[in-house]
Amino acid sequence: MRRRVVVTGAGVISSIATGREEFWDALQAMRSGAKVVELDRYGSIGAFPAPEDDGAEERFGRKNARRMDRAGRLGAVAAALALEDAGDLGLASERIGCAIGSAHGGADTTHEAYETFFERGADRMSPFAVPLGLPNTAASAVARQHALHGPSTSIGTACAAGSDAIGAAFRLVRDGYADAMVAGGADAAITPFLIAGYKKLGALSPGLGDPLTLSRPFDRARDGFVMGEGAGILVLEDRERAEARGARILAEVSGFGQSCDAGHLTDPDETGAGPARAVRLALADAGLEPSQIGYVNAHATSTPAGDIAELRALAAAGLSGAAISSTKSLHGHALGAAGGIEAVAALMALVRGVLPGGANLDDPETDPPADLLREPRPAKVDAVLSNSFGFGGHNAAVVFTRA
Repeated sequence: MRRRVVVTGAGVISSIATGREEFWDALQAMRSGAKVVELDRYGSIGAFPAPEDDGAEERFGRKNARRMDRAGRLGAVAAALALEDAGDLGLASERIGCAIGSAHGGADTTHEAYETFFERGADRMSPFAVPLGLPNTAASAVARQHALHGPSTSIGTACAAGSDAIGAAFRLVRDGYADAMVAGGADAAITPFLIAGYKKLGALSPGLGDPLTLSRPFDRARDGFVMGEGAGILVLEDRERAEARGARILAEVSGFGQSCDAGHLTDPDETGAGPARAVRLALADAGLEPSQIGYVNAHATSTPAGDIAELRALAAAGLSGAAISSTKSLHGHALGAAGGIEAVAALMALVRGVLPGGANLDDPETDPPADLLREPRPAKVDAVLSNSFGFGGHNAAVVFTRA
């Protein structure tokens, strides 16, 4: 028998705030975390960096902090916040697992290792270059720092990774393989090499002008995404156990859907057919009709092709009537962390009865028509959807419902 799965804790570290409530307050205030960042050998770029002092050393000690990549530190801190938010789970560590998504894993470590190798030679490389540079660096850090001995997995489906990780954790709890899971995403890819690569690809905004206005999801003037970093982590629990211990339940995870475009290396299917299929699967998993979704936290990254494809996908899935926004306009595109960070934004709309707005939406797309939010809107909704899509055609959709 499938168990019901609820969210009892959430932690965020992002460019706009650290902590669930602080993050929500920043979204409601429409406060942007964008700034100009100077990168060695690259120059200036508009980006959404998380705080330089990520709090890992204070929480875990200097030695432990130094044995984590930047993405691992962000993930471990966000997980600590989520676990504190959830309270005492009252479970053996073997029944608590983790699923953490990341697009670039130990990007900071890898960049430094290459730089050291080519400039100073092989003998000067750090012995931690490989273990901290692996794609699972964030999942490993979360599990180690919080002694999680249950199922552990690292998801690498590019920018869909955070939502895919939540979906994987949801299924593990639902099917009884774990009683609780720490799940979400963490990424720290604001490095010279990766910024140069994304810009050469043509995916990044050229970065001209005020950094606060560069990220413009669904606006006709959008010209590419703006890189962010951070982590968003949820604590998922079996509902019966959560209720038995008197936990405060933030929301229920009711459905999850996945699909793959299996087409272009980077560009989405312009028809939106693949994402629409993932959304329909998530709705079917939740047992909901499209009309029951009151809010969609869109993946919309501010790219010309991606945003319009998502609007077409939502229309094809029957969600043209739902309120839609992309909070990336405020905290940037955190790649593999996006699904985790934005899951918190989506479920907080259920908790607080306010739908988050999207900034810089001066000339919104109108074909297909959609209810695109320019600012926060008070509304009591019973179900929300959070979308994430990634290079390689990966599509993921998560449905949260009112507890």
